[in-house]
Amino acid sequence: MKKLYSLLLIVLLTVGALAGCAEKKDQVNEGNKASVEKKTEVTFPVTVKDALGNQVVLEKKPEKIVSLLPSNTEIAYSLGLGKEVVGVSDYDNYPEDVTKKEKIGGQDINLEKIISLKPNLVLAHASSAHNSKEGLQQLKDAGIPVLVVNDAQNFEQVYDSINMVGKATGETKKADEIIKGMKDKLAEIIAKTKGIKEKKKVLVEVSPAPDIYTPGKKTFMDEMLSSIQAENIANDQEGWIKIDQEAMIKRNPDVIITTYGYYVKNPAEQVLNRKGWETVNAVKNKQVIDVDSDRVTRSGPRVVEGVEDLAKAIYPEIFK
Repeated sequence: MKKLYSLLLIVLLTVGALAGCAEKKDQVNEGNKASVEKKTEVTFPVTVKDALGNQVVLEKKPEKIVSLLPSNTEIAYSLGLGKEVVGVSDYDNYPEDVTKKEKIGGQDINLEKIISLKPNLVLAHASSAHNSKEGLQQLKDAGIPVLVVNDAQNFEQVYDSINMVGKATGETKKADEIIKGMKDKLAEIIAKTKGIKEKKKVLVEVSPAPDIYTPGKKTFMDEMLSSIQAENIANDQEGWIKIDQEAMIKRNPDVIITTYGYYVKNPAEQVLNRKGWETVNAVKNKQVIDVDSDRVTRSGPRVVEGVEDLAKAIYPEIFK
């Protein structure tokens, strides 16, 4: 019996020792995990080089953010900073929560309003920074950090914008996750169009008749179309072009994309009934589709959704 008790004691001690080892191992693993997580966190103050080459210093993680452009706002929200956003432009409409935020103006920003909100960070934009140079300087003079986000003209530059805002707000990990998700989604869309042998000819209208404007080469829209194997019929010209209707009719687009349905009633119907366009394939086959302007023109996290919108409109047989 004494021998049996001795054996039982040895077993219990062994189990206890193994449990202790396991506990220590778990503690080590947890410690390592915490250490890795700590390394991925941004330590403030941080210095971020903005689109104008300015070194913007953020002393602490911003608790109040004012955004001067919808694309900046969408980036901030995608980073989980909706609560921190206290002011947005008059043009902001997404996500729905922005309707509850203070409006700080459109092309002309309300400096007094912005300063009264006491932001720790103002997200400006390179596309309008030159027009509001004095105003932005007044904000800086008031001690408010102003970050001028780059005017993205392609996918890589959109990723740069997200990275920039992510670094300034201490959300670099989230920024990496968003960019990876966008890249993966874009790769899926591109993969579906790889096998297309006959590219469809596309005309994109960003404004209605009589003054129809369309994107040419060296525009984001042109890159979006080429990425899905669609031919932009206006890419022999550069930038945003007021089209020559006769020239576009001769080029005979297979698909016409409109982006102005948010302010023009029945845009597709207007194009289908446009005089002189009766012989155009897109009109004959009723391939005139209006897409969400914000998703295809805002250089933010939803731009890949915009690519998918275009792909579905142009190649519905592939993107069912």
